[in-house]
Amino acid sequence: MVLLSTPHTRFHRSFLAAADEFRAAGEAQHDGVVNWPAEGEFPGVVFTREALDDPAEFERLVANRVGDADEASPRPPGWSSATYWWMEDPERPHEYVGSISLRHRIDHPLLASIGGHVGYGVRPGARRRGYASDALRQVVPLAAARGIERLLVTCDLDNIASARTIEANGGRFEREQSGKRRYWIETGA
Repeated sequence: MVLLSTPHTRFHRSFLAAADEFRAAGEAQHDGVVNWPAEGEFPGVVFTREALDDPAEFERLVANRVGDADEASPRPPGWSSATYWWMEDPERPHEYVGSISLRHRIDHPLLASIGGHVGYGVRPGARRRGYASDALRQVVPLAAARGIERLLVTCDLDNIASARTIEANGGRFEREQSGKRRYWIETGA
C-alpha cells in the first residue's frame, strides 16, 4: 500500500534524493523538477535541481504542484489543470517514493495523443514494490469523482512494467502511437 499525499515541504530531502536517483538512471524526465519555458503570454515556470536545495525555492515548487489543480493557475497554452500526489511509503513517513498526477482534461493535442490523463513515476530505488499499481488504483475513483468517465494512460513501448501496471488496473490496450502504448481505463463515473 502506498499513501497519496499532497505535495508538502516535509518531503524536501527525500524528493531531492529521488530527483538525483532519476537523473543517475538517465530518467530526468521523471525527476519532478518543473521546467515549463515561457510560451506566448505564459511567463514560464522553471526550477533547477540545484536551486531546490534552498528550502524557500522548494516551497515554491510545492506551491506550484498544489496550485496546478486550480484552473486559474499559470500553465503553458492549452495545458489542463492537474492534481498531483506524492507517493509515500506508510512504513517510512515523509519518504518520497514517487509521484502520480491526474490531468483534469486532455484537450491539448499532445495530451490527447501520447500524454493522457495520468502520469506517474517511481524512483528507481523503490521500484518493484507495487507502488505505481497501487497509486493508479487509488487515482481511478478520484478521476470518477471528477466526472472523468475514461482515463487515457500511456507508457513507452519498451516499458513492460508500466504496461503491466496499467493492465492490472483495468487498462484496455487501444493501439501503439508515436512510441507509446495507449490504454483506456473505465472509471465507473
